[in-house]
Amino acid sequence: MNDSRQALLKLHIAILLFGISGLFGKLLPIDPGWIVLGRTLVGSTVLALVLTGKGKIRQMFVPGQWPINMALGGILAIHWITFFQAIQVSSVAIGLLAFSSFPVFVTLLEPLLFRERLRWLDVLTATGVVAGLLIVFPLSSTSPETGIVEGLGWGIFSALLFAMLTLANRSRIQKTDAMALTCLQNIGAVITTLLIMPKAGGSSIVDYWPELLVLGLLCTTMPLMLFLSSLRYLKTQLVSLVTCLEPVYGIVLAALLLSEIPSLRTLAGGVVILGAITVGSLCKDKRQAC
Repeated sequence: MNDSRQALLKLHIAILLFGISGLFGKLLPIDPGWIVLGRTLVGSTVLALVLTGKGKIRQMFVPGQWPINMALGGILAIHWITFFQAIQVSSVAIGLLAFSSFPVFVTLLEPLLFRERLRWLDVLTATGVVAGLLIVFPLSSTSPETGIVEGLGWGIFSALLFAMLTLANRSRIQKTDAMALTCLQNIGAVITTLLIMPKAGGSSIVDYWPELLVLGLLCTTMPLMLFLSSLRYLKTQLVSLVTCLEPVYGIVLAALLLSEIPSLRTLAGGVVILGAITVGSLCKDKRQAC
C-alpha cells in the first residue's frame, strides 16, 4: 500500500473514531461538562507525553503565543460541552447534523475576519445547509417534546463555536506545531471546565473513568494523530470530503449500537446538509468551473 492510500485509510479511521465520540453523549449518564473534562484531561496528558517523547515539548511554549493558544481552549471546552448537550437532549443524529452546520458560520465569518471575498458558491452551500436544518425541523412544527428544537439549538451553537475556533487556528497554526497547539488547547479546556463545573459532581469522573479513558484515547488522541499524519500526503479537498462523513459514521453507529433510528425527515435533512457541504468542497478548488 503506497503512502497516499495509507494516508486515506488513516483519515477514514480518524473520522470514524471522531464520529464514535458522539455516542458517548448517550452512553454516559453524566453532565456533559464532566465528559469534556475527562476527555480533555486524558487527551492533553497523552499529547504532552507524545510531544515529550519526540523532543518537541518546547514547541508548546512559543513566546507570546502559548497563552493565546491555551486561552482558545476555553472555546474548545464550551464547544464540546454544547455538542454533548445537544446529543443528550435529542439524539446522536440531531446533534451531529446540527453540528455539521459549522461551514455556514465559517462562510459568514471568514470574509469579515480575513477580508476575503464572499463567493456565491459559499453562499449556496450555506443556504443548502440551512435548508437541510429546516427539513429536520420545519418552522411550522409544533411538537418540541421530542427534544429536536433544543438539540438543534445546542448543536448549532456548538457549530458556531467550532467555526470560531477553526478560524482562530487558521492563524495560530502558522506559528505553532499542530500537535503542540492541540495539546495547549486541551489543557486550556481542562482549566476552563474545572472553573465552570460545580465541585460536587467530581465523583462522576471516578465512576466512569474506563469510558472516559476510551473517549480520551480512542476518540480524541488517536484520531487526532491519524488525522495530522494523513495531511502530509492528501489534498485539502479530499480531506474536506472525507471529513463530511463524520455525521454519517456517527448516525450509522448510533443505529447499530444504540438502536437510534433517525426519522425519514431527519435523514432527508441530513442528505441535503451533507450534499451541500460535499458539492461546496468539490467546487472549492475549481473556481473557474464553479
